[in-house]
Amino acid sequence: MRRSIAVRIACLLAATLVYGQAPRFTERPKPPETGWVPLFNGKDLTGWVKVGNEKWEVEDGVIHGQGITKEYGYLRTEKMYKDFELSLRFKAEADGNSGVFFRTEFDADTPKVIHGLQFEIDRGINRHTCGVYGDGRAWVVWPAPENETVIRPYDWNDMYVKVEGNRYVCKLNGVLMVDFTDPAPRSFDGYIALQLHSGGEGNMKFKDIYIRDLSRR
Repeated sequence: MRRSIAVRIACLLAATLVYGQAPRFTERPKPPETGWVPLFNGKDLTGWVKVGNEKWEVEDGVIHGQGITKEYGYLRTEKMYKDFELSLRFKAEADGNSGVFFRTEFDADTPKVIHGLQFEIDRGINRHTCGVYGDGRAWVVWPAPENETVIRPYDWNDMYVKVEGNRYVCKLNGVLMVDFTDPAPRSFDGYIALQLHSGGEGNMKFKDIYIRDLSRR
């Protein structure tokens, strides 16, 4: 027993040395009493629409997206969301980056984005996971440099985002990464979408997806 505890402590210290901090854990939202509802039913892709030709399937309660062409691929919601809170877990299975798109529209359901932004996902260190990118402006905001090691490159990550008006908030594994008020927003409504990187490099897993709609339509 003592040896087992010692091994666990050693592993924790090793993780701290490699990534600059101990792992963080967050509590999942408790729908529906707080207004949170599942956006993914854990069984199939009901409520979601595939955009492009990449492979999206459900395995053991997990959405698994795999790049099989050289183009970008997306899995978007059927419903549009203007203001919302979103909570999910993701795991990057390859080096190609991903993202959670918001207020996004596509050109006739092709992989071409007409407008929209994304919260970046990339398991590489210093690749700005939770940073906001898009709408023809490239990077809109990055996380603080000291938070670039919050990502768990080879494990599940907890992601929370809030989009309300021109304010974009993102937390990763319980750490506030971005809280940005956009002085020049261009997108105001659209779909939420999960992304697979181009070049056939996309390989992502998503689960435990919950949403709280804040829109007053």
